[in-house]
Amino acid sequence: MDSDRLLTRTLQDRRITRILAAALDAVKPGKIVRNYLQNADLPNHDRVFLLGIGKAAEPMTRAAMEVLPEFVDALIVTKHASGSTLKRASIIVGGHPIPDKSSLAAGEAVLKFISQLKKSDLLIFLISGGGSALVTAPTPGLVLQDIQLLTSALLASGATINEINTIRRRLDQVKGGELARRTEAKIISLILSDVIGDRLEAIASGPTVLDPTTSADALLILRKYGLEGHTPAKILAALASMSAFNDNSIFEGRVQNMIIGNNQIAATAAKQQAESEGFYSEILSSKIQGEARIVGQQMADKLIAALDNQQGPFCLVGGGETTVTIRGDGKGGRNQELALAAVDKLASRPDVLLISLATDGDDGPTDAAGAVVNGETRQRAERLGMLAEGFLSRNDAYPFFDLLDDLLKPGYTGTNVNDLVFLIRL
Repeated sequence: MDSDRLLTRTLQDRRITRILAAALDAVKPGKIVRNYLQNADLPNHDRVFLLGIGKAAEPMTRAAMEVLPEFVDALIVTKHASGSTLKRASIIVGGHPIPDKSSLAAGEAVLKFISQLKKSDLLIFLISGGGSALVTAPTPGLVLQDIQLLTSALLASGATINEINTIRRRLDQVKGGELARRTEAKIISLILSDVIGDRLEAIASGPTVLDPTTSADALLILRKYGLEGHTPAKILAALASMSAFNDNSIFEGRVQNMIIGNNQIAATAAKQQAESEGFYSEILSSKIQGEARIVGQQMADKLIAALDNQQGPFCLVGGGETTVTIRGDGKGGRNQELALAAVDKLASRPDVLLISLATDGDDGPTDAAGAVVNGETRQRAERLGMLAEGFLSRNDAYPFFDLLDDLLKPGYTGTNVNDLVFLIRL
């Protein structure tokens, strides 16, 4: 990635933008798929088919097409398509984070695509985050609107992606291992993880992974967030009646699920680049989670503590995925909200930066990937009549940082491995 795409008014230090770019480059989907397949010992097969779903589906599938030019057919379902045509491949742009009619069409297309596979065939399945919304095939008795309303309520409640996908898996004909169960072909799933802990069943809702959860788990999540009483009766009935298959024998020797890229790889690359730029660096964690505004304050506290404990320039790297409980009608995303929550704590601190970045380039329903905060952010905002606390109270981080020209807008990055946060002293 061109590191200049990561510049903002506050972030002008090319050393820092090179650190961010190194993290993204380390998990370029095409590169890691290509490296894996060029060295893979593929099982015996007659024909090869390629299926890609998720935000990184197109570059992942393109790489597989290069390494395996003998493939018969390919289907790609993604959020951002390049617009260029591909021979022997179809591309569908689905809806995200709320599934839409194109997601429904994608679900139908995926089921049709799978139906052509035979026992002697090999499916290379390229999976990345976002697939749960981009591809939807509601179980009989449910319609798209049911899934849309439930997804919107879960996202607004502050539920984690693992919790949301626990419910999604039980209401879909593709998720929770259902796709793998619909064919006898051999399957190799190459997975770019956007889930904390790389839980296979949670990434794109695990289309080739046995669902380890139960109806009781799904209903408990609705109860936890106070949604049970607001959920349509037919969804509650579907959740209660669905019994996921638990016979793993149909997968053994036929289905391989391989994590080929994740947040830890990106964080490690950032650490290495930071050290090459002259910073002391360490990885705080790749499993950061919680309410974005609380995590933002915690990260600011960690940065302040490090100022006293660490000599010289440093760059502390964290990864994970926070959540946002919607309290107002503002515009933003979890990375922007995390950064906004740190503004007051870091006020007047010299030579510090807090950067929160969504690795896919999309933070919530906005065109930003995150935001940048330094010790002057509060003072600059106050000169424009803005108080961080007020914007935070209504989940309105985007206009706050937009007016300061401190939104990160690298555009579509082509990858998706959760979020990164950087705590820096220059």
